[in-house]
Amino acid sequence: MRQVNKIVFENVTKKFGKVVAVNNLNLKVKNGKFVVLLGPSGCGKTTTLRLIAGLEEVREGNIYIGNRLVNDLEPKERGIAMVFQDYALYPHMKVFDNMAFGLRNLGTPKEEIRKKVKWAAELLQINDLLDRKPAQLSGGQKQRVAVGRAIVREPEVFLMDEPLSNLDAKLRVTMRRELHKLQRKLEVTTLYVTHDQVEAMSLGDQIVLLRDGTVQQIGSPHDLYAHPKNKFVAGFIGAPAMNFLECDVVEKHGRFFLCADSFILPLNQKIKDSIMQVSEPKIVLGVRPDDISIVSGKQKNAIQVKIEVIESLGAENLAYSTMDGDSLVFKLEPASKVKVGEKVRILFEKIHLFDKNTENVIY
Repeated sequence: MRQVNKIVFENVTKKFGKVVAVNNLNLKVKNGKFVVLLGPSGCGKTTTLRLIAGLEEVREGNIYIGNRLVNDLEPKERGIAMVFQDYALYPHMKVFDNMAFGLRNLGTPKEEIRKKVKWAAELLQINDLLDRKPAQLSGGQKQRVAVGRAIVREPEVFLMDEPLSNLDAKLRVTMRRELHKLQRKLEVTTLYVTHDQVEAMSLGDQIVLLRDGTVQQIGSPHDLYAHPKNKFVAGFIGAPAMNFLECDVVEKHGRFFLCADSFILPLNQKIKDSIMQVSEPKIVLGVRPDDISIVSGKQKNAIQVKIEVIESLGAENLAYSTMDGDSLVFKLEPASKVKVGEKVRILFEKIHLFDKNTENVIY
């Protein structure tokens, strides 16, 4: 069956005075998909969510939910349910009443409210909490109640604004998994705001990466990781972050090389052709820690570095070095015998190249 667009942004811009919070956003979210709005603080992701919810006024552009233009609709008329960062539970109400509150405001019959709250409580495994008040709940339990209050309304769209940020690391991982399973079960179109790229990569069918109110790239987690469109995307996605090294393009005897103080790397024809399209080929080489390996001394194009720090993370170890003043991090095999202070030879298995001036990807 052909998937229809559930949420559509057409040339949406939102300004607060002279500050552009959202800049000419065009986005189509297909029905039933889990889409993550990702980016650093102040990038416009929460403002985008609030525009859909009707908590901010759309002055430029259009927003559609289903086939309806919602620019001028009240929040309660948009068919959305929102889960906030601070849970927003009423402290004087029991869990049942918190979950039922929105339905009562809509005039839903009592028996239907009871059935829906019971259904949501069973789904979220909080049946035994319905008679408690928020002060008697843990952070994870409060989060489940906030989600339950949203799903009982059976909305067309879920909006989630950093709902896991107040939880500890272990509970965040658990709740992330639970949210993922819940969304798959309900098949409700979901927009989820976070600054945590690990959260975005593990949850999203699609990621919208924002910077200063402008979309940098839209795609699957794999697309953003493997095929970043610019240096910002490359550096924001992936943990540890991509290494960046500045270098020049040099021609010697009809062959082209990437050159820096510490290395000279030959370019194949495909890379050379891509670089030659740049007017001033000042290059930033990007290489992910996963794409650097330690090799024997005879390996062609290997580069010598000195290990300065080793971080042991259990399943893997990270080695830190410095190359031409830039930090370099790469992964070691768990059984590696490499020690701090030792000199090793490394090979870049896969590289990305960016224009130093525009920061756009070249290769």
